[in-house]
Amino acid sequence: MASAFRHAVIVGKYQARGIRPVLEEIAHFLVSCGLEVSFDRETAEATGLNADRDFEALTPDEMGARCDLAVVVGGDGTMLGIARELARQGVPLVGINQGRLGFITDIPQDRSFDALRPIIAGDFEEEQRSMIEGDVWRDGERIFEGLSLNDVVVSRGATASMVELGIEVNGDFVANLRADGLIVATPTGSTAYALSAGGPILHPGISGWVLVPIASHALSNRPIVLPDSAEVRITIVAGRDASANFDMQSLASLLHGDEVRVRRSAHRVRFLHPRGWNYYATLRRKLRWYDGVS
Repeated sequence: MASAFRHAVIVGKYQARGIRPVLEEIAHFLVSCGLEVSFDRETAEATGLNADRDFEALTPDEMGARCDLAVVVGGDGTMLGIARELARQGVPLVGINQGRLGFITDIPQDRSFDALRPIIAGDFEEEQRSMIEGDVWRDGERIFEGLSLNDVVVSRGATASMVELGIEVNGDFVANLRADGLIVATPTGSTAYALSAGGPILHPGISGWVLVPIASHALSNRPIVLPDSAEVRITIVAGRDASANFDMQSLASLLHGDEVRVRRSAHRVRFLHPRGWNYYATLRRKLRWYDGVS
């Protein structure tokens, strides 16, 4: 079969029980389609696949330099972790769902070969998703930086009471918020933590993000949608042991006066979907919007 790609890397949810034979089956299928195949090093080491020496194990930097396709087997958490790494190199990703919801790992495992075959041949729909980059500043020095596909969350400590956060957008003061925290979410992240906190769903084609208070002290503090050209600054005004979380990266024990700065990243994640993929169908399926659908 003619292939639109040359070298695929497989990234797996290696904590999942029984995933090794699934990964091996996908690897041999990709080889049969004419691709060179490697594994993410952490996946290979955790599953014992590196002991077989049948497939090379690569670091994220090596994937970016040598691979032109990433096949991610797991849930959205697995996809988030590798998407941040490969967005910088522009490597497209295909998601095979082994999790529960799977908004961005959208191909069911039992239909993976049927879906992968035309994608490998070049018949697919490509979608690009925006990302957030940000950092934490203390006394005029940057002490942490991160990149997020879903969101940046500033929240209270595990045992502390609510925090007070000062919010600015493009240098304009917006509010002092007393709450359990604040979520700054991309359209991708609008169906994650932000949704469970009462935020709206943003279509991925919208150039914006949503600020969602978490359990605000004042009922008048509501989610707000902002253009993603804005820079958001969040200052810790009061509260102990606050933390900043950039997807799966976190900095704990923020101090009073620490400032979290959030802005649009120059990097975008490339997702490849089977022909006929539809965002609304994904929402309908994952959120069980079945009423009125025959």
